[in-house]
Amino acid sequence: MEGSRRERLLLIEKAIDRNEFFLEYLPTVVLKNGRCAGAEALVRWRHDGKIIPPMEFIPLVEGTPLSGPLTYWVIEAIGREMEHWLEKQSDSVHIGINVPPELFGRGGLEYAGKKAKLDRVASKVVLEVSERGIIDQLGIQDLNERLSKQALIALDDVQLKEINSVLLARIKVDIIKLDKAVTDLLGHDKVDPTVAQTLRAIASVPGLSIIAEGVETAEQARQLADFGIEYGQGWHFSKPISSRDFIEFFNERRGLPE
Repeated sequence: MEGSRRERLLLIEKAIDRNEFFLEYLPTVVLKNGRCAGAEALVRWRHDGKIIPPMEFIPLVEGTPLSGPLTYWVIEAIGREMEHWLEKQSDSVHIGINVPPELFGRGGLEYAGKKAKLDRVASKVVLEVSERGIIDQLGIQDLNERLSKQALIALDDVQLKEINSVLLARIKVDIIKLDKAVTDLLGHDKVDPTVAQTLRAIASVPGLSIIAEGVETAEQARQLADFGIEYGQGWHFSKPISSRDFIEFFNERRGLPE
């Protein structure tokens, strides 16, 4: 996108009003058997007939007043596309929503969730908050109390050196999503013993689910499963796809053996 930062933010604000954004879904797969366990909703932007790459607008929006309206739009879109489908699924199926850390503790998420009727399927919703973000005390309290409100909390983009600090953090999380940089360390014959040891350790933490991002090869998927990592996302399984194609993908893999 061309123009000053202010001009680009104004363009994004208008794009929300004009409904230029749409969603794609990146499937989450059980590594040991290939079954689909849900997906992460990803926001996309179609402007003047072209798809604007996410890295050209998402970092621009982070930490600005636009992070709220865009996130709330995503929640409403998920409600339209997936709420009825989620109602029919078991509690082991989840849809992830990326949530900027500054939105927690302000009440907007609850309002948007109820408006989208996602409160009816709260136990099947994962709120993904980036480890890179800054969460204030009000947000931490909201995150910790949210466990009693059924929605799951995932810490996103976690790198290997950050794992110990994450486990000791004040935030209670249900899921840790390993950054693609961690997955990139795998897929070859000799894996660093420290990497293997760390992955086995985090995979053994009771009550904590681990999703590896950026799985691109069968060997990476195999090694992650061998280390005890339960779930994976990445182009080895599927690229981001429309809601209709995701449901088809899910149905195709539902019949796989446990």
